[in-house]
Amino acid sequence: MTRRSCAIYATGIVCAHLLILGIALLVAQVFQTMIQERIKKEITLAENSRVLEGWINPPPPVYMQYFFFNVTNSDEFLAGKEKPKVTQIGPYTYREYRPRENVTFLENGTKIFATNPKSFVFLRNMSSGDPAVDRVITVNIPFIAVMNELNSYSFFLRSAVSMWMGSMGIEVFMNRTVHEVLWGFKDPLLSKLHAMRPEVDEHFGLMYNKNGTHEGEFVFHTGEKNYMDYGKIDTWNGISQMNWWSSNQSNMINGTDGSVFHTFLSRKELLYIFAADLCRSIHLAYVADKEVKGIPAFRFAPPSDVLAPPDENPSNAGFCVPAGDCLGKGVLKVSVCRQGAPIVVSFPHFYQADKRYINAIDGMNPNEEEHETYLDINPVSRRFVILLLFFLFSKTKFLNETIFPIMYVNETATIDDESAAQMRMLLLIVTVMSNFPVIIVGLGVILLVVLIFLVCRNRQRKTTKDETAYTQVSNQAEDSPENRTNQPLRNGSYIAMSPVEAQKC
Repeated sequence: MTRRSCAIYATGIVCAHLLILGIALLVAQVFQTMIQERIKKEITLAENSRVLEGWINPPPPVYMQYFFFNVTNSDEFLAGKEKPKVTQIGPYTYREYRPRENVTFLENGTKIFATNPKSFVFLRNMSSGDPAVDRVITVNIPFIAVMNELNSYSFFLRSAVSMWMGSMGIEVFMNRTVHEVLWGFKDPLLSKLHAMRPEVDEHFGLMYNKNGTHEGEFVFHTGEKNYMDYGKIDTWNGISQMNWWSSNQSNMINGTDGSVFHTFLSRKELLYIFAADLCRSIHLAYVADKEVKGIPAFRFAPPSDVLAPPDENPSNAGFCVPAGDCLGKGVLKVSVCRQGAPIVVSFPHFYQADKRYINAIDGMNPNEEEHETYLDINPVSRRFVILLLFFLFSKTKFLNETIFPIMYVNETATIDDESAAQMRMLLLIVTVMSNFPVIIVGLGVILLVVLIFLVCRNRQRKTTKDETAYTQVSNQAEDSPENRTNQPLRNGSYIAMSPVEAQKC
């Protein structure tokens, strides 16, 4: 056997083995399964693991941006001459620190207890102004809260109380610094109530007592039993179901706290987040594929049915408290978990809300790019708006129910450059390992092409040899056919090129 034949046979054998092995691995998905099982095992809140360390002290910086709505025509509005006009001011940006504390493993490592205190540090370079200097005219929430408590009493009593508060200079709108509205101030009305009822706190602020405190005690699933449960909340403040809403489904505590999710997310699934600020769980649906810092990600966002009225989404009927007392599309009343304060939540500028809420306030400009709440996995961006539902009494010519914007919060956490570089390298390794069977099949196909080339070339060589060629070498001129017939054959007259003809010579 010649070296050429050996090369052809060797190429064919290697090609066959690579194709068979590669196709078998592709069909069996051995590498994909092996990698998935490895990742599922690693991505758990196991003791002394790197995942646990990152969960306790998240590396991406979290920023809280507060935007306020400044009322520019409070007198005209109270006189019933104009609808309220507001201008947006901000952002006032704070760096949020949220380490987990009191971490304790439960039930053989399948669950973990933790608190999540949050502290805020103001960042002047990322803010539009100084919250201690900038002032904002906004709704006097303590005033509205007191009037809301008197809603069941007679009109004359409410008017008398309103006049009494007016005599003390307490009005429907207040002019305070951004810092006071956000972090708290000693309110004159609450101070009067505190003197009569000591349990009433005389301070008020939208984020009062929330700097350095936590939202409750959480028990999470570690993912040891089932990777799909990684990060899911088991209990919050010792309960697995709330009691504020009017249905069991609405009272369920579903999903994670929004900081982590299980691996191998699907575009078809819904992500559930329990938001303590909203007093409920919300779901997010897949929107589009995105890329952040070179990392492919899925974008999830709340669909319009999250804050839809019961006639559009019957499962939201439980959020109407008391039962049947529902607001319109895009807003949710959370008074039940705000100590009775008439607080309503929506997306910024009434994004995805009923047009009547948008048209009632001059200065609302909702748009998807700026006001959509979304989550890119890995990067995170969550936006919510705090609004106030209040009733005007003595200062207007007629009673008017208005959902009035106070502020909204833009909370962002983007993966840092170092973590992004590590993740890109990890994704590259996972991609190569997952596609290893494809690489094997590709090599097999290349060798198959080489094999076909070698076989065709070898056959071409044999065909050339089989077709014998003769060349006349006699110097004698050709005679007539008769002379050539009578001329005897002589050695050297013709050269035979094939082995067969050579033997005849």
